Amino acid sequence: MHFYFHKHLAIVPLTLSLIASVPQASAQYQLPPAPLQAIVDAPRAPAMSLSPRRNLVAMIASPALPGIVEVAQPELKLAGLRINPRTYSPSRFSFGTGLVLLDVATQAEMTISGLPTPLRLADSAWSPDQRHLAFTHVAYSSTQSDKTAHVELWLVDIATRTAKRLIAQPMSYVAGTGFSWLPDSSALLVNLKPAALNKAPLATGIPSGPAIQDSQAGVGARQLRTYPDLLKSEEDATLFEHYATVQLALVDLAGKTRNVGAPDLFIGARLAPNGKYLLTQAMQRPFSYVVPASGFARRVDVRDLSGKVVHLVANRPLEEGLPPGNDAVSTGVRDVSWRVDAPATLVWAEAQDGGDPAKVAEVRDIVYAQAAPFAGTPLVLAKLGSRFGGIVWGRGDLALLSESWYKTRAIKTWRIAPDQPQTIPEPVFSYSGEDRYNHPGRPVTQPDAVGLPRLLIGPDATILLDGAGASNDGDRPFIDRFSLVSKKKERLFQSRAPFFENVVAVLNDDGTRLLTTRESPLERPNFFVRDLNDLTPGDAAQLTALTRFPHPTPQLRHVQKEQIRYRRADGVDLTATLLLPPGYEAGRDGPLPMLMWAYPQEFKSASAASQRTGSPYHFNAVSFWGPAAFLAMGYAVLDNPSMPIVGAGDAEPNDTYLAQLVANAEAAVNEVVRRGVAERHRIAIGGHSYGAFMTANLLAHTRLFRAGIARSGAYNRTLTPFGFQSEERPFWKAQEVYHAMSPFNNADKIKDAMLMIHGEQDNNSGTFPIQSERMFQAIKGLGGTARLVMLPNESHAYRARESIMQMLYETDAWLDKYVKNAKP
Repeated sequence: MHFYFHKHLAIVPLTLSLIASVPQASAQYQLPPAPLQAIVDAPRAPAMSLSPRRNLVAMIASPALPGIVEVAQPELKLAGLRINPRTYSPSRFSFGTGLVLLDVATQAEMTISGLPTPLRLADSAWSPDQRHLAFTHVAYSSTQSDKTAHVELWLVDIATRTAKRLIAQPMSYVAGTGFSWLPDSSALLVNLKPAALNKAPLATGIPSGPAIQDSQAGVGARQLRTYPDLLKSEEDATLFEHYATVQLALVDLAGKTRNVGAPDLFIGARLAPNGKYLLTQAMQRPFSYVVPASGFARRVDVRDLSGKVVHLVANRPLEEGLPPGNDAVSTGVRDVSWRVDAPATLVWAEAQDGGDPAKVAEVRDIVYAQAAPFAGTPLVLAKLGSRFGGIVWGRGDLALLSESWYKTRAIKTWRIAPDQPQTIPEPVFSYSGEDRYNHPGRPVTQPDAVGLPRLLIGPDATILLDGAGASNDGDRPFIDRFSLVSKKKERLFQSRAPFFENVVAVLNDDGTRLLTTRESPLERPNFFVRDLNDLTPGDAAQLTALTRFPHPTPQLRHVQKEQIRYRRADGVDLTATLLLPPGYEAGRDGPLPMLMWAYPQEFKSASAASQRTGSPYHFNAVSFWGPAAFLAMGYAVLDNPSMPIVGAGDAEPNDTYLAQLVANAEAAVNEVVRRGVAERHRIAIGGHSYGAFMTANLLAHTRLFRAGIARSGAYNRTLTPFGFQSEERPFWKAQEVYHAMSPFNNADKIKDAMLMIHGEQDNNSGTFPIQSERMFQAIKGLGGTARLVMLPNESHAYRARESIMQMLYETDAWLDKYVKNAKP
């Protein structure tokens, strides 16, 4: 139950000036009205990290949004990864700017001396014995000419509350955090920049020859998704090889460093629970121009702490695509990990159907285990009728193994005895992944003595389950005690009105002491300790407040929120959150202009699609990213109205996508008009990513909305021909569906105003910037009303403060012009 609370990425847009359809060569960043600026600059809650003994919390200050100077730092886009070439680490733009400790028992905050100034904390991790907290600090100046930029490893001594830089040698990693603790807390395994690494190769711009790719018959159909940031040439491949080369090293608490073998293209390294072995993955050539680094050839090895290979686990070839279908997986050894509750035992899965869900097979996956010294025949832990989903480890006679099948949404959990693999697995849970009302909850784990997550097991094989508590009354999080013997449940805790209280961590072994966040419509989430053994009358008696974060937007404290239910024409029940400005009364003030904001979702049953989502007791948070910000400008907001696309039985949801999408939108519009809070001629629709795709389709196929706000969308599905979202069929198997669902093909039918915003460096699969560029050109060429705002240096989610301000400026201006005062 690791947690980070309210650690937002800076997300938002930028570009042109007002509402003109002509390009502006010298556009400057614009600011929205003051009420919207105040929402962007509202204080944010810190990130929180609970210690292994569950008695301390590291609170990491969340800063204001980074400026465009920060976001415009150099960035390499190689093999699906984004790398800061100055720091030899993943590109990131938001860092923790402060670090204090919070005592759970006394609620006292403790400062830490010796922290770097200014602090740019990227990642942190407690030592298993809780005596230290390690973190990475990204050191550089804001000038792009700074050649001293690097990532440093720092260490906090918890007893003295002092911080120090552990080593001077810079780190180097292109994914993950770049460090991990040894199980005995004596040292850290760190990814370092090799001392002998040459300077990065310079791009000459002069090709040595063409880029060539081959495809040969006999491999079978592959699904090649439209990945961004792929390698394009040998020059790219050489550059990627340079930045991905890592020296693994052990660094003790005094900063003494010992290299672990030679540098290699390590993409992962995990210590065995006994601390004697390393499970490493190293990428190998050949690289690919059609898949990211996750598909590159790689060696999976077990090494000793000197770096010597003691066992070859797998030599995986380059994998350019999987068979069609969301249940497709790689052939051969996959999902290799250590068994958490054993000294050094490997566990992995192997597909028995070639990884192809279209093949008929009684056994889809076999899960194997092999203990050090890795010489014997692997043991079979389970034979599964669907895909292996992971194991929650407890002890030799008890672990919980999950399997799932996306096509049917079926999920099963089995009790296994890993020390007695001949024992027949025992069924524990069987449910649908989309049936929120009947989800049993997730098994609670706690860090063991070496810092690894272990199933919390009570007397008579009881475990704790942490669930969202979805119901017809909304989400009501719970903690259950569940007997694996009798299969009976005892409810220990459940959130009660008028609050939404979510369990963040279980603080003791019997589940009677909980760390929770509690909120209400008027109270932002704060952390509490709930003691279920306190029998003093009154719910509040069990609570001890750990934090008292103030309301971030007090000017909007009395925003009105209601979770509403209404029905689609075919009987499917729908849910939405209706938000109204403070002090508004429909009977007195009349209908308001409205912004709806949504995101479609696929289901296999109408009953699952009809389930209520969310809670009426959530905090009335007003974020710059969602639609609620426009309450400050006098709009009514319908947030997250259900947009289910149902394909029951053998039917594919997208075969009736448009009809269901329109029915969803009609139901939402009818309901807000019936309530008197909106009128038909003053409603806008908007969404991000797949929500932008939805927006364009609703503008093309209805006249329900006077305007649309479409951010970072895809509009031509033939540009994502091997599937999109949850669509499994490639274009060539469902051409009519792809054509019908593409709003680009119906751009001539868009009669209402459409604002498109897109990051110029979108890193999301399928939503290439060209999608918005071509959609805008189509609408413009057909004489429609549209505006395209391309945000420099922004990805799929926008990060710079200037971009966020521009996004709000553009949206406000668009709504003001086309919606606020629109006539019937």
